[in-house]
Amino acid sequence: MSFSRSVALALLAAASAPVLAATGLDPDPVHSIAVGGIPVDFILFALTLLGVALFHNATLYVALTGMIAIAGYKILFTSFKTGIGVLGFIGHLSHEWVTLANLFCLLTGFALLSRHFEKSHVPVVLPKYLPNDWKGGFVLLVMVFVLSSFLDNIAAALIGGAMAHQLFKARVHIGYLAAIVAASNAGGSGSVVGDTTTTMLWLAGVSPLQVLDAYIAAFVALLITGYVAAKQQHAYSPIIKGGHEHIRIDWARVGIVGLILVFAIITNVVVNLRLNHLADHFPFIGVAVWLAILITVSVRRPDWEVLPETAKGTIFLLSLVMCASMMPVEELPPASMVVALGLGFVSAVFDNIPLTALAIKQGGYDWGFLAYAVGFGGSMIWFGSSAGVALSNMYPEAKSVGQWLRHGWHVALAYVVGFAVLAATLGWHPEEKVRNTQTPPAAAIPAPPPIATVN
Repeated sequence: MSFSRSVALALLAAASAPVLAATGLDPDPVHSIAVGGIPVDFILFALTLLGVALFHNATLYVALTGMIAIAGYKILFTSFKTGIGVLGFIGHLSHEWVTLANLFCLLTGFALLSRHFEKSHVPVVLPKYLPNDWKGGFVLLVMVFVLSSFLDNIAAALIGGAMAHQLFKARVHIGYLAAIVAASNAGGSGSVVGDTTTTMLWLAGVSPLQVLDAYIAAFVALLITGYVAAKQQHAYSPIIKGGHEHIRIDWARVGIVGLILVFAIITNVVVNLRLNHLADHFPFIGVAVWLAILITVSVRRPDWEVLPETAKGTIFLLSLVMCASMMPVEELPPASMVVALGLGFVSAVFDNIPLTALAIKQGGYDWGFLAYAVGFGGSMIWFGSSAGVALSNMYPEAKSVGQWLRHGWHVALAYVVGFAVLAATLGWHPEEKVRNTQTPPAAAIPAPPPIATVN
């Protein structure tokens, strides 16, 4: 193990639980147990994340073990929001199953989509239209950014990964893989249809123009990480030009890719605008993606062979999402620019969907800052976003926290600089409430009892 990786893992071990606690993710006010002021739930989650970092060749088993340990602890010693014991756990599953099912369908479906796109030969002929030096890699990242502004960031990352696989003859630098994930998350951060978190803000009543502010930071972040990563990739394996003049594009596969994406986009719009009251009861978007896949089986056979390995990575992600959903996150500290900056780092190890939901309920944020922080922050670690997990299924060598931090250091730098530019240009303009958020009067909220603490 290299010195830099050892340092990275040591920092993760030392920082995971305290950061989660210090950022205001307070424990359940009724049944929490804390050791040294840190809730046991967070300690177990931090140990799970540390295990993922240390044993990156067995991440699935580590994540499943962590999920079982956290669930067992809460069943035996504390409680869920839906109740206590096994019944409380079953109630929790009934509340989370739609999110888990949607993620499973999207990750597996988009893996098949990326294979269709790769076999369409579009990535093979692409080098003819890209610069043949480092600027070609940079333009590819810009394309991923643009795709993610109106597609799901998972799809954008996988399409970018498929193109990179062909452009660089399967020799893709880990720093460049981190940049693909960063570009996909940056592209979705300023669009209410580009990321789950921004869609949540839109549904809560935040204006799309407020979310659009995030693009000021996202553009800066793209320039930084894109330039550094493109240089890394060109030194590692430059674009191979020529030799593809005889290859023809398979337009049938291109049409299949388009149909899958159209099904996903239309379903997303319909659910958000017309079926919002049913969105928590059925995985509409995931089912729509698979419906499009099955409809087109007779046109071109999907590469079913990729599903077993994809399923492993997907189950890993769902295990971490499930762990995050069981954390007793009841309130955030008072909203401020510093807190928003910190949430970006927390989102690298903690699911950004519950973080966004809590911020919406709390109010007091500048929503452009929040959209950028929770959207781009997950790019700093490979399992910090769904796009990162999906791309790591395609490139298993990326499943190393140490290597990701070592070669993708520019992502964290880009995040901080982008945030600073947004602060300097627009400034912090918080909005106390969003239209659909109702907070009971302070007098109606009982004071929580003290937390049991073990020193």
